[in-house]
Amino acid sequence: MSAPPSLKTPATAVAVSRRSVATPRATGLRGACAPPTRRLRCSASAAVAGASTEMADAPLDWAERSLEELHSLPDHDTFCLMALSPLDGRYDRFVKELMPFFSEFGLIRYRVLIEIKWLLKLSQIPEITEVPQFSKEAQSLLNAIIENFCIDDAKEVKKIEKVTNHDVKAVEYFLKQRCSSNPEIAKVSEFFHFGCTSEDINNLSHALALKEGVNKVMFPAMIDLCRAMCSLATQNSGYPMLARTHGQPASPTTVGKEMANFAARLSDIGKSFSEVKILGKFAGAVGNYNADVVAYPEVDWPKVAEEFVRSLGLQFNPYVTQIEPHDYISKLFNLFTQFNNVLTDFDRDMWSYISLGYFKQIPKAGEVGSSTMPHKINPIDFENSDGNLCQANSILSGISMKLPISRLQRDLTDSTVLRNLGMGLGHSLLAYKATMRGISKVQLNESRLAEDLEQTWEVLAEPIQTVMRRYGIPEPYEKLKELTRGQAVTKDSMQQFINGLDIPEEVRSKLSKLTPHSYTGLAEDLARDIEKWVDLESGFQIK
Repeated sequence: MSAPPSLKTPATAVAVSRRSVATPRATGLRGACAPPTRRLRCSASAAVAGASTEMADAPLDWAERSLEELHSLPDHDTFCLMALSPLDGRYDRFVKELMPFFSEFGLIRYRVLIEIKWLLKLSQIPEITEVPQFSKEAQSLLNAIIENFCIDDAKEVKKIEKVTNHDVKAVEYFLKQRCSSNPEIAKVSEFFHFGCTSEDINNLSHALALKEGVNKVMFPAMIDLCRAMCSLATQNSGYPMLARTHGQPASPTTVGKEMANFAARLSDIGKSFSEVKILGKFAGAVGNYNADVVAYPEVDWPKVAEEFVRSLGLQFNPYVTQIEPHDYISKLFNLFTQFNNVLTDFDRDMWSYISLGYFKQIPKAGEVGSSTMPHKINPIDFENSDGNLCQANSILSGISMKLPISRLQRDLTDSTVLRNLGMGLGHSLLAYKATMRGISKVQLNESRLAEDLEQTWEVLAEPIQTVMRRYGIPEPYEKLKELTRGQAVTKDSMQQFINGLDIPEEVRSKLSKLTPHSYTGLAEDLARDIEKWVDLESGFQIK
């Protein structure tokens, strides 16, 4: 066949090059910074390098290869300096794993995949005699275009788009050119994009990007966070700490129990991700298979569409307009926003514990804390995470609120918004890695924890007044309030009060032995048991 009007057939159309396949690299706190274990892997260094977990073991060779191509470009550093978004510039090294999925390259590649898979599907429908089943050679050629798709191929599509001024049509023309040397495919090349509207291709491309990018990149980083917090919880389960409500001294807890609270919250959100169904549509210009039915009325098009969408590993949405309504993206991003809110809470608590001196920060050689105050070691990683979570949530929330709204059977407002899916996820990933770095740089300050507890004997007012209630002593709360509220309370003054109570001697003895350090309830047990409650096997996955 001849090339489309005004387009020259590229030299690459003669043959599809065979490129070497890169082997994906596998990379993993026990406590704050000890070596990882396979079951409870939560190393901050592994997260910074792009940690993978069991969920991410399946290879994605094309993604690895595209990153190698990108970073081998001679002008990559210059691009980073001129990048409009800091994700593509300053923070490029922290979020690069997302680039193959949510970049322009990724979108083009997914479009190529969908167009080719659809042509192959048409060849399997008996009623469409014009597209007979392809030979093994033709099938190999088509599959090789997907498997070996590279940045140079994407550039070729962009070159065509300069003429067409239409991104999806450019992909169709690219495929016609690339397959023109094979007579078998060239003969049926007009069936590329058969019966499709651009959104049939686009919605499936975005769906695959979300499913693969979230499963392979986002979830492993989120699991690492949960495991890090579980490790912090169990290894610090017995260290007592003064709790604070309204910023004021409250009943003591343990360091581990406070870490366990966050592990439980984050893992609980993780379970909800498995309820999200990544949906796709393939029903033509307004969702009714209009053109398909006219061309081949004997074909069961809804069945064909469902089979095709499901063959891609996606769920099928039968009731659509020109677009898939994106409700599932809203649900997915709302869960990310919720996860990010909890992590923000953790970041700010860690910031506060560092400020109180409960955690010491491990200095890093050569690092500068302040341009004018040489002594400073600032909690920059938790602050960086906090800021990026705020930025992420503003993007994720905006996308979540916008996408379900489209005028009548479709307007174009979703198109530009969908191109920002990677932005909200990128700032989230950047935050997750920053939090992991922050965790790896802190060390428990036991002496400071003990000092605060020793200065707050008034926290024992709660258990004492509770015991007084049991033994029928009138106005127990009021008596302890008079003794402690706004008063300087010491061990001796509290002991003197206990000695004056009309309670059994055995009970008096137990109260006398109670200290702020030992008054932690079941906090230690709750922290030790956290792994019984945190389920990372059934959560943090989209099937």
